[in-house]
Amino acid sequence: MSGVTTLLSRTTRRPVARAVEGQEIALILVLLVIWTALSLSTDTFLTASNLSNLLYSVAPVALIGIGMTAVIVTGGIDVSVGSAAAVVMVVVARLIRDGGAGLPAALLVAVAIGLVLGAFNGALISFGGIHPIIVTFGTLNLYRFLALRLFENKQITGVPATLSFFGGGGSSETLGVPNAWWLTLLAAVLMWCYSRYWASGRHWYAIGNDVAAARLAGIRVHRRTIAAYTVTGLFVGLAAVVLIGTGGLVQQNAGNGLELRVIAAVVIGGTSILGGRGTVLGTVLGALLVGTVTSAITLLGWPSDLTELFIGLFILVAVGVDLVRERRRSTR
Repeated sequence: MSGVTTLLSRTTRRPVARAVEGQEIALILVLLVIWTALSLSTDTFLTASNLSNLLYSVAPVALIGIGMTAVIVTGGIDVSVGSAAAVVMVVVARLIRDGGAGLPAALLVAVAIGLVLGAFNGALISFGGIHPIIVTFGTLNLYRFLALRLFENKQITGVPATLSFFGGGGSSETLGVPNAWWLTLLAAVLMWCYSRYWASGRHWYAIGNDVAAARLAGIRVHRRTIAAYTVTGLFVGLAAVVLIGTGGLVQQNAGNGLELRVIAAVVIGGTSILGGRGTVLGTVLGALLVGTVTSAITLLGWPSDLTELFIGLFILVAVGVDLVRERRRSTR
């Protein structure tokens, strides 16, 4: 039992220790360097409109990343979030356009669908005993099939801007900042408080560190695992609201590749792919770095495929640093 006690003690302190390890500081410094270079090389990067567009585009990735942080901290992964977002988007878009739903109803439906899809993933993983990447790769295709059937093989046009409060543009801002970004910051603060001050939030770290020891310590591993995927589904619902906030058009390829950017943001943000370590602050900064790279390549007129190159390099560096760190800890 002493090993279990040590695990829980280390896990309880993990969010505090993680915050002062320097990963987030390193990301902030990288962002400052890139932003400074872009401000000197372009006339448009630091304009209010461009920064607003940047924060708006980053918000969906950061929102889902907040939930994905909990999943990866437990030692899992969810590659189905892009397809799940597509399901939410098509249902909510049709509900608004054909059913005349208002903002509260559309928001509740989006969150409810996200919760169900996330809980389904969590239940299959927890009780099926199948590796998370296998399960979520299967549901990625299942949810995409469902979305395409709901699209009825055509894009959805004429979607009213019912959710414009969370959309892009000047009318969707507060103090010059997109409301979608304020939503992201609120979600990050709540998730940070939960993972730091609630025992159930700290249990995610214990599961990721050593699932067997977590069980011996009395942690309900099945319940906490399902909760992590369910929370991710909730944030998928919120991200879908942001993605269709401006109304207009929802295409059949909605959500394609979203899961890759989310996972990239989480990993770049310092969450260990081995589980047991990570913070939502790092994830939000990682999402901001991914969005900055995308914006920079567009503003500089470089080939768009360089975006994937730079993001891939950032991922390799982040994973390499994480593996070196874990190797050093294991040898102590």
